[in-house]
Amino acid sequence: MSLLDQYNSTIKPELKKELGIANLLAVPKLTKIVVNVGLGEALADRKLLDKVAEQLAVITGQKPLATTAKVSISTFKLRAGEKIGLKVTLRGKRMYEFLEKLIRIALPRVRDFRGISMRGFDNQGNYSLGIREQIIFPEIEYSAIDKIRGLEVTFVTTAIDRKQALALLKHFGMPFEKEESSKLRTQ
Repeated sequence: MSLLDQYNSTIKPELKKELGIANLLAVPKLTKIVVNVGLGEALADRKLLDKVAEQLAVITGQKPLATTAKVSISTFKLRAGEKIGLKVTLRGKRMYEFLEKLIRIALPRVRDFRGISMRGFDNQGNYSLGIREQIIFPEIEYSAIDKIRGLEVTFVTTAIDRKQALALLKHFGMPFEKEESSKLRTQ
């Protein structure tokens, strides 16, 4: 059973009951997932964008879009309009396939994995997750990469606050760390 089918058949009614929402259409849902890679070193090597674009396309199943600098910063030798990153916006079926791959395959492959941080939520009910190594995805061949790079994954939801977004992602099976360990790390 895919995550989309699971959401419609079981997660949606459970969230409605758990959050005390009267209307089934008001239950929070995932609208898009944005995968972003910042490449400051692409200023020196233009071919780097193509290499990382191939890796990102293999991971997400969709061609990435180049992001450009908005302002010029002379200390970094950066000019406005230069390509300095890549991003992919996933929606629909591809979004749920990527989420399932992330939760069930990629995150368990992280070394010394104890769960993802609960501190990535914003006040609008979205969650951002930083991944340090792209090699946790099974499609990436370790011998084919030139350098280990990180990427950022942002989950955009219709939740109105952190509580609803946390409940939604937990029902999808997102492996959050225990609250005691996150409190210890902040002290």
